[in-house]
Parts: sequence; C-alpha cells; structure tokens
Amino acid sequence: MAIPTRVLSERKLLLLLAAVQFTQIMDFMIMMPLGPQLMRQLDISPQQFGSLISSFALTAGVVGLAAAPFIDRFDRRHLLLLVYAGFTLGTLACGFSNSWEMLLISRAICGAFGGIGGATIMAIVADVVPPERRARGMGMIMTAFSLAAALGVPFGLKLAQWWRWETPFLAVAGIAAVVWVALYRILPPVRGHLADGKVRSARDFFILLRDANAWRGLALMMAVVFGHFTIIPFLSPFLVRNVGMAEADLFHVYMVGGIVTVFSGPLIGRLADRYGKFCLYAILVIGACVVIRLLTSSGMRPEWQVLVLAGFFFMLASGRFIPSQATISMAVPPTRRGAYMSLVACSRDLATGITTSIGGMVVVESAGGKLVNYDKLGLLAIAVSLVSLWIFRQVKSAENT
Repeated sequence: MAIPTRVLSERKLLLLLAAVQFTQIMDFMIMMPLGPQLMRQLDISPQQFGSLISSFALTAGVVGLAAAPFIDRFDRRHLLLLVYAGFTLGTLACGFSNSWEMLLISRAICGAFGGIGGATIMAIVADVVPPERRARGMGMIMTAFSLAAALGVPFGLKLAQWWRWETPFLAVAGIAAVVWVALYRILPPVRGHLADGKVRSARDFFILLRDANAWRGLALMMAVVFGHFTIIPFLSPFLVRNVGMAEADLFHVYMVGGIVTVFSGPLIGRLADRYGKFCLYAILVIGACVVIRLLTSSGMRPEWQVLVLAGFFFMLASGRFIPSQATISMAVPPTRRGAYMSLVACSRDLATGITTSIGGMVVVESAGGKLVNYDKLGLLAIAVSLVSLWIFRQVKSAENT
C-alpha cells in the first residue's frame, strides 16, 4: 500500500532532523567514554574531566536562556542552519585542542550553538507533527541517541584507541559538514508560527514566563535529566576502575545499549501514543530505578552481566525522554513554542551541567584508584526519578489555547 505523501514528507523531515541530532549527541556523548583516556593523557583530575562535560551543558543553558526571547521571530530553517554551522566549527576546534584549557573553551562553543540547535529541532518536530503522533515523532528523533550510542560512540572510541583522543571530534565535524549541506538543500522553510503576522516581543516572552504550566514542564525536564544524567558522566570510569571492565571493551557497553534503544525508542513512542504517555513513563521510571540501583552499587562483575545491565539502563532510562518530551511540547500554545523549547533545552542543559558538577563533588578517588560514593549518586537519581512521576501529572496540554 502506498504511503501518503504527507506522511512520507513528515518522515523524511524527521530523518533529516535526526541526522542533525545524531552529530550533536555524538559530540556530547563521546566525551564520557573518553574519560579514562583524557584523564591519563591530559593529566587531569575527575573534577577537571567533569568540568569538560558541564561546560557544554552550562554554556548551552545560559546561551539558550539569552536567545529564548528572540527564537520565535525567525524562520526555524534559517536559525537551524546558522547554529548548526557554529556547532560544527566548535567540534572542529575540539579536534585541534592540545590542552585542557583549549578543550574546555571549545566544548563551551559547542554547547553555545548545540543547545539552541537542539531546541530548534524539537520546536520543528512539535510544529509539523500533530499531538496524536507526537510521541512517535519524538521517538524517531530520540533514535539518533541510540544510533550515536550503538554506532557513533563505539566507532569514535576505536578511532581514539587507534590514533588519538582528538580523532573522534574531527570525524564528527566532517560528518556534520555533510549533514549541514543536506540540511541546506532539503529543509523547507518552517514559518507556521509566524502565520499570524505578529512580531514576537519581549512582552510575549514575559507572558510565557508567567505561565505556571510552562514552569511545570520545565520542572519535569529537569527532573528527568537529574534522574538520568546524574550517573552518566562517571559511568565509564566506574566500569573500568570498580567493576573491572577493560578500557578497550567500553565500546561494547555503548554498542549494546545503542542497538537495544534503536528498536525500543520508536516502540516506546508508539506505545505512548496508544496507551498514554504517563502510563509508559511510569513503567520506564520504575524499571530504570531498579537498574540504576544494581548498576551503581556494583562491585566486580563479568562483562556479560555489565552488558545486560547497560542494555536495560539505556532502554529504560533514555526511553523516559520520549513520553516526557512529547508532553512538555504541548505545555504551551504553538505561537510560543520556539521560545519555550529553548527554555526547555536551557533547563535540560543547566540540569545536565549541575548534575555533572554534583557528581564531580561527590565522587572521589580512593588511594587504590577506585571511585568512591558512586552509589550515592545512584540513590539521588532514583529519588528524583520518583518525584518526577508527580511532576508529570501536573503538566497539562495547551495545544488548542
């Protein structure tokens, strides 16, 4: 049976945006498994390594907040092309960095452009995909995370092991340049939010800031991030130093987790649209809490057990973003969606940076080189995840207002 033209066009658009998201996620994710190599070759502490990750997120949050009042004034196509070009150049700068200070600045540049880019992508998806298919559309975009984990991160790790840690960033910059050209040639104008002819002013933004439902959506995003990202930055060093996994085998963790979520992401989106977004979210949260506790309190384990836990962790923990992101996208009217999604991205990035900073303060090295207090981060992630269930129920749809 032929696929309707509208659905086919929607699918092509989602695939193109997923390609952009793939490069941005890979750029961000590749830092974490490179942790042992970076700490060794650049002679940096766990706190300095944590700052490399948090610099991306914190800069993305600050710049996203500054840009939020103006985002709905522009064609989303033009905005995405501009910020994606800046992100590509920032990634290229990472590949040419030769010190912790240079890498820190380059990561901040990537975050400044990448945060706005991610918000623009989500705004476009919310603009073109109706609410009844919204979770499915978000699931397709989130599949970029899975592909980055299953293909990009393992390949990047291998490049770093074969050559140097800079090589993955140069590879991502090359891929991003190709995707930018495709984006320029294929992405149509996205101006539906400008159809009323009104110029969005600072007054519109302040009206948005007085919207209690919008704040509940922001709180939900921050809670989801806290419940997920608290343990992510130090996962690779923990697996190497405490669980006994070989550094050369870390790519197996991301490959298994990525392959699992390639299939589970779209499925979670379809189930959320069919059975209810909160129902799926609650199931994922409960499952994720169990896996997080097992993973963060683990001692020495055989590799196959680590891979099983990693597969469930990626599927359950990352899957929570699909129904939550779809629900958050409906928290404000479409005319304010660009500014709001920028605030959502800002809250996500700030939460990411804060959790990484917290992890850097909580986790310390023992005299034997092991990481101590990682289990406490796991308990914090579980507590916030459970609180997020209550927050989720407070977010209402404003699609028709």
